[in-house]
Amino acid sequence: MRTTSRGLLLTLALTPLLAGCFAASEQGSGSGAGGGTAGRLRVALAVPPVQALSPYSNDATVLSKLSVAEGLTALDKNGAPAPALATSWKQTDPTHWTFELRKATFQDGTKVTADSVVNALNHAGAAEPKPRVLSDVTLTAKAADADTVTIATKTADPVLPLRLASPALAILSAKAYGKDGAASPIGTGTGPFRITKLTGKSAAVLDRYDGYWGGKAKAPGIDVTWIADGTARANALRGGEVDIAEWIPTSQAKLLDAKTRHEVPSVRTDSLVLNTGSGLFTDPALRAAAREAVDGSALVDSVFGGYADPAQGLFGPAVPWAADHRVQVTGRARAATAPQVKADTKGKTLRLATYTNRAELPEAATVLQQQLEKAGFTVKQDVREYTQMEGDLLAGKYDALVFSRVTLLDTGDAVAYLASDYTSDGVYNIARLKDSKVDRAIESAAEEGDTTKRRQKIMAAEAEILRTDAVVPLVHERVVQGIATDVEGVLLDPRERSLIDVDTHLK
Repeated sequence: MRTTSRGLLLTLALTPLLAGCFAASEQGSGSGAGGGTAGRLRVALAVPPVQALSPYSNDATVLSKLSVAEGLTALDKNGAPAPALATSWKQTDPTHWTFELRKATFQDGTKVTADSVVNALNHAGAAEPKPRVLSDVTLTAKAADADTVTIATKTADPVLPLRLASPALAILSAKAYGKDGAASPIGTGTGPFRITKLTGKSAAVLDRYDGYWGGKAKAPGIDVTWIADGTARANALRGGEVDIAEWIPTSQAKLLDAKTRHEVPSVRTDSLVLNTGSGLFTDPALRAAAREAVDGSALVDSVFGGYADPAQGLFGPAVPWAADHRVQVTGRARAATAPQVKADTKGKTLRLATYTNRAELPEAATVLQQQLEKAGFTVKQDVREYTQMEGDLLAGKYDALVFSRVTLLDTGDAVAYLASDYTSDGVYNIARLKDSKVDRAIESAAEEGDTTKRRQKIMAAEAEILRTDAVVPLVHERVVQGIATDVEGVLLDPRERSLIDVDTHLK
């Protein structure tokens, strides 16, 4: 693995914060702290649960990372749909698909049937807010027989099998769904590991589910601790407190033993997202001024220690087809000059937000603050843990956000990301963008079934989004995962959906 130097090392002495984290955690049968007793895997994750691991929130990726729950389909290493709870599927007409189910059981002992799949998909469709993966499509599922599900979409959805691989559309047993619309994955998934206990936002215990259709997992269980501070996660790995620590900060990567440091090309892009719905950046000239002011390339070495590439757009090197279809951006507003910015924003403060779960973001925000102030803005930062600020972000309470986004997380298809984040009714539209040309471009891409043409239209939509200056791409990240030398079978996934599966174990 590559080793890089960094001008500034944040050598914070945060090890004491970990005292008691693992010793006090309630672990599964035969497990104990500090030693991976009985072969259990000890894992440090970065982002604490927002909604008790509900699949309808950002928590959904935890269910796939830890192999707790599955959808009808999965993604293979090339990003193509692969069988999961469905063994096969076919499209019978532009808006109808048929899925054949495998023989499988939920972790509560009940069988996976067409009725249970329909129940799960119906709950996902009725969830409030709607899962991002469903922001641009409406599904209607019906049981054709005990082992066959038909799914209809209101309009043609050429990538439905990709969509159904989303962690947000995980199939849970009937026991999972409450009258209030909530969904609990505790003991209700179909994966090789079953959640037996969730302790608030701090820890979870998972035991092996021996009834898994794909065979018995090699590890007897997983003990999870959420550690929002990246330096503390790295310290936990170095100190032998955990076996796997995700998202090692770039400032800490070079401090790890080279054998425990694993660099992964990522579909994650870090951007400056501007609130176009209220505040300073309703003015296109001020958005353009902010875009011209910020320089993401300055972050590559100073903040990311070389574990990033300057942004070329919303999609980076880990999306290899993007460069071949990129469209030149035209029609942008003329940027206000620094004197104009000072005059137009006199007495007003640019509220710049970011979160601590990714250690590089607060430092990046400081660099961007300096760049924006040079352009005439008066800037005040608000830096907190993501779970404390998500509601405010979606409510438009900030002018700008330094944001790290896995662009192909929800479906493996870029259209769902664009629809959820940038359409007028997108469920994750932090930019609060409402632009008819953007909406039409994304809709056109969504309707295209030919792969090459779809990619061309995706990149045309990217150009329309960048035209608005609602988002300013900064860098494309390379993620560093920390893995102890006595662990085998960890999944290094550019989409950051997978981490542990049936083959992950201690040597």
